[in-house]
Amino acid sequence: MTVPEFVSAQADAVERGRAFGLRWGTEIGAAYTGYARLFEVLGGDTTRVRALSEDALAETTAWAPGLGAEIAAMATGAGLEPWQVAAVNARTEILAALGATGEGECSTAVVLPDGAPPRTVQTWDWHDVMRDMPLVWTYEPRPGHRVRTFTEFGALGKIGVNGAGLGVHFNILRHASDGGSIGVPVHVVARRVLDEAATLEDAERIARSARTSASTAITVVTYDGERGRAAALEICPDGVGVVPAGPDGLLLHTNHFMDPELATGEALGNERPGTYARFEHLKAHADGLAAAAPADRARALLGHAPEDAPVCAHPVPADPFQDRWETLATISLDIAAGRLAVHRGGPCGSSPSTWRTY
Repeated sequence: MTVPEFVSAQADAVERGRAFGLRWGTEIGAAYTGYARLFEVLGGDTTRVRALSEDALAETTAWAPGLGAEIAAMATGAGLEPWQVAAVNARTEILAALGATGEGECSTAVVLPDGAPPRTVQTWDWHDVMRDMPLVWTYEPRPGHRVRTFTEFGALGKIGVNGAGLGVHFNILRHASDGGSIGVPVHVVARRVLDEAATLEDAERIARSARTSASTAITVVTYDGERGRAAALEICPDGVGVVPAGPDGLLLHTNHFMDPELATGEALGNERPGTYARFEHLKAHADGLAAAAPADRARALLGHAPEDAPVCAHPVPADPFQDRWETLATISLDIAAGRLAVHRGGPCGSSPSTWRTY
């Protein structure tokens, strides 16, 4: 089973958002309903979630008016209220405001070979009830600038690549400064990077211009036809840390801060040891992560708890839904070609035939 794809022909943000909402209204509504259920379990009733979502939409519109208009138009097309689609885009911020914690999350690896394009791969771990939420969306925010993003129905962007030779991976973080007055959603930050950036410096400038209220690592990878570059932008309300690839061309990220200054506010601590174990697993399998084929890179991600690092996550059916984590997809970016490859599911189910290129 593959992830669905949608190609938008509209350059105008309002027209693009409305058309997306018309086509995927049922799915966007299901995404909102799923998150509303999650928020409610964590103590967020409809009144509070609506207020947080409206604040997030206002912050988005002030920071990136076109993206705020696109969210509102998507809601119109889907027959929803703008705050409901805003809630999907701001789910990380709402979860931070509700004090949510979790055991799962993603593992990312970037290798910069000499004389060849970057080789990347990541797992996308999330609640198993959201397994039908992802799609790949292709659009042009301006003529000639094509973007492909792996995202969720209703969310403007997440993991992706653009035609300027830049791509982004995505890992959630948690910091002591999270959860204050709602800021620009980190998913919206990733979307604007894909829409506007061609260099690491562009991406960093965009990230630093946003006031945020939740933490995420956006790993930015570029290729100019000769040389690849990569850095993780660790975004949190206290600032933005920049973690570059090492001299060996390797950049790994799981779900803890690597910037020394921001790491002092790390909010995971001993409650989430899995992130550190997964990071060590990636380091130990660096050779495999440099493989040419995405399916071969995925093999290097294969690890299950308790006998190994939980890189490939599987839910425990008896657990409450908010505690069930699953690797819902494995994604690789082809920066040189401006395309991405997706395997629906975790590394343990990956084979050459299970990957689709978008």
